[in-house]
Amino acid sequence: MKILEVFNSLDKVYDSRVRICIMAILTVNKKVDFNAIKKLLNLTDGNLASHILALERNDYIKVHKKFIGKKPNTSYSITPEGRKTYDEHCKALAALLKIKN
Repeated sequence: MKILEVFNSLDKVYDSRVRICIMAILTVNKKVDFNAIKKLLNLTDGNLASHILALERNDYIKVHKKFIGKKPNTSYSITPEGRKTYDEHCKALAALLKIKN
């Protein structure tokens, strides 16, 4: 595979390291709540919210809202489309690393 082919197969949604980290967290956990992701990645509410929105708009994650007692709780899970694109992106990155000049 040529370098340009591999490069073009990378998903632009995952250009952000934060989005890749969110997806990595969600691939190994059924659901993760907002505060847990924020703490794991050491992000502000606004920063995390903007990355979550980008992933949600592309149907890569699903949002789950509920109340725990009287407190709202938002958690996220990966969608089948999200898992597929994340796996393809990771395979493309691995292929890119294997290319020799």
